[in-house]
Amino acid sequence: MHLNRIKGNFGEKMAYNYLKEKGYSIIETNFKNKIGEVDIIAKKEYIIIFIEVKARSNINYGHPFESVNSKKQDKLRKLAQSYRKIRGLTDVQFRFDIIEVFLNKGKVNHIENAF
Repeated sequence: MHLNRIKGNFGEKMAYNYLKEKGYSIIETNFKNKIGEVDIIAKKEYIIIFIEVKARSNINYGHPFESVNSKKQDKLRKLAQSYRKIRGLTDVQFRFDIIEVFLNKGKVNHIENAF
């Protein structure tokens, strides 16, 4: 397995545990379709949250959230619409979050309503 995939898997596990501790219900992880993939789909109260997890060992190349550019945001929006259609969710509120995982510090930064 590639080192970046190992880091990514570890970051997603940290994010998953963080969300559970904060009272989120995890609906799905690594949901994929022809449009793309979202790391975590969770629910809190009446909101379904699509969460992109970005793990980094350091910030030499910028903060993790900076890698969720407009192209990735558009893809996640389209993925959310597709998910809504597939699951038959009509009157549901959606939100897009980013979770940054700083592997060298063991720290999680949750950015709610990131875009």
